[in-house]
Amino acid sequence: MAPTPLQEFLKQAILTKQPKRSGQIRCVKMKSYFPIAAAVLTVCISLFPALASPQGNADTGISVESSQQLFSVMCALEASGFDANSSALDQFPERAALQRRLTQQEGPATDALRQFYHDHALKDPAEMLSRYISFGLVVGPPPQFPYQLEHEILPPDVLTLEGFDEILPNFYREAHLDREWLRVSKESDQVVERYQPIVRRELFVTAGYLRELMRPSNGREFTVYVEPFVGNRTNFRIYGLHYSIVAGAGSQIPIDAIRHSYLYFLIDPMALSSRKEIDKKRALLDIANKAPLLPVEYREEFFGLFDECVVKAIELRLRKLPPPELEAAIAEDDREGLILVRPIVAQLKIFEKQGPAMHYYFPDLVKGIDVDAETERLKSVKFATAQPAKPEPQKSPEATAQSDLEKELAVGDQQIATQNGAAAQSTFEGILEKHPGLPRAKYGLAMACVLQGRASQAQRLFEEIVADASTPGALPADPASLAWAHVYLGRIHDLQGDRDLALTEYDAALAVSGAPDGARVAAQRGQSAPYNPSGGAKGSGSDKQ
Repeated sequence: MAPTPLQEFLKQAILTKQPKRSGQIRCVKMKSYFPIAAAVLTVCISLFPALASPQGNADTGISVESSQQLFSVMCALEASGFDANSSALDQFPERAALQRRLTQQEGPATDALRQFYHDHALKDPAEMLSRYISFGLVVGPPPQFPYQLEHEILPPDVLTLEGFDEILPNFYREAHLDREWLRVSKESDQVVERYQPIVRRELFVTAGYLRELMRPSNGREFTVYVEPFVGNRTNFRIYGLHYSIVAGAGSQIPIDAIRHSYLYFLIDPMALSSRKEIDKKRALLDIANKAPLLPVEYREEFFGLFDECVVKAIELRLRKLPPPELEAAIAEDDREGLILVRPIVAQLKIFEKQGPAMHYYFPDLVKGIDVDAETERLKSVKFATAQPAKPEPQKSPEATAQSDLEKELAVGDQQIATQNGAAAQSTFEGILEKHPGLPRAKYGLAMACVLQGRASQAQRLFEEIVADASTPGALPADPASLAWAHVYLGRIHDLQGDRDLALTEYDAALAVSGAPDGARVAAQRGQSAPYNPSGGAKGSGSDKQ
């Protein structure tokens, strides 16, 4: 049965076309790199086009470049007092001088910026930086910096910076960042030129090992963004069809991290095409979950775990380790819960002796993993234990219960963000069993229904949230949940052809005190014209929705 317009709207409102890692931070273990034989490199260079300019190759979608959006965001951080790594600017006199000017910048927009930074500060500088980098990757060019993704699919860490999109344009104008960008452009070009040959060589070697030719991108992009203000950290993101790694400009180019990211760009389409076969190995996830050190993003997402293990296995083969070192590295992965690295390495050894490109061989690689044999092997593996946690201060039972609720809600939000509708439904239903009628959980359950195409159930939940807001004795909804519930109902009524009811909901969304800017913009657009999911909201780049 063909989906109804409402079902199609709900599906489009939340889903992207890529696997569930959008917005996640990938921690890459930096390990030494052993070059592959020169003959392999020669073959690769003869097969693949080069990255000829900062704009990269339009056909392959691969580039090394600087970003005015990221530059502007990092200038805002520098003006606010965040110091990524001052010593990294020693070789960039223009940026060092700009850094000093930014710390002395004054004006109402700068004051608002510094207040926002203070209000959203985190104890972990790396985590705080990563949020702003995520923001820089999902907004368009200055001076307005419009979101390039619809509000519903913005990464969770970007949503924590709600309102920064209003502050940055004002600061951009006040600090004359357009002129500053031109002033540092020569330095930016120089660092991009430094990166290009090294990145090009690594991509040649990596693609050559997999026997993969560079093909037309078909909308897929892999971009290495270089921004000296970032310091020595790297951040990797996947948003839809766009794979991005942001790096600073220290003395050492983070080539291991770039290779790791690029392998995802190459492997993801192959893994997606073999997803049904990969799901047949899902029983191994129960074993991996026994490992205390297994990253949380893999504990419920077997596809993500499989993908990561393929990438790590390829990295091991590229390093050309002697057998004892290879065995030690694989054993370490086993102990950390990355239990598929060993059987995938075994399959890669077979691949290396054969002729086809990896995208032809990949289905055989997946089929070659024997679940029963691996289950038996893993009985003898002793997983590494996590470091003992520091004792936390004693909390009252009420504070503990509230903290536990917040953690559960955060888990559900993350499952929504990673498009795991079934898991999110289970989480929010569990919360509602313990906290009946909790609007925040109802809203999360509604979004879980959106993910699973349950249009009527999602509509009913949104209506309950709205009704509870005017019902004496009912739990009040937070402004964001209430406003967005009205917006969704307005869109639903638009799609059902009931414009009067739609306008009523949009008006109600605007009347919610404390409604987030994204919901207000969406409601205003709904007032201006009936909602059209195939329309230009996203393409226009001017609407958070």
